Amino acid sequence: MSLEENKAIVRRFIEIYNKRNLDLVDDFVAPDYVDHTNKVDREGLKQLFNMALKAFPDWHETIEDIIAEGDKVWVRVKGTGTHKGELRGVLAPSGALAPTGKKVTITGVVIYRIVDGKLVEGREVDDTLDFYKQLGVIEYTEKGKKLFPEDAK
Repeated sequence: MSLEENKAIVRRFIEIYNKRNLDLVDDFVAPDYVDHTNKVDREGLKQLFNMALKAFPDWHETIEDIIAEGDKVWVRVKGTGTHKGELRGVLAPSGALAPTGKKVTITGVVIYRIVDGKLVEGREVDDTLDFYKQLGVIEYTEKGKKLFPEDAK
């Protein structure tokens, strides 16, 4: 597949997530898919998506940048949503987090590997610390507030 075709696959994959068409995940994700960040396969990815959308029913991801090279596509996305449902699983590993009602924004980079038109691997890097800070789960210590006064607001 061409680099442009691979980028189009990732764009459509993010679009099905934004439109809540999770029944179409199998059309984009290979049966032997591996998510190296969240340690899930294709079925686990669907469960992760469902859990995230229950916790953030208005979640939306916007593609900020997208780059393709070989069989990989790097996509920088900005996600926004309001925490209206219980957060569980990999996003709350030590127990459930009750809804906070807070709106969050997070930027991340996901690297997908594509084979025969389907996602076969994924890796994600995002600012999870800032995500939890926005939810009010993590607060700066007094020393942290002095060192990072702009971030501690």
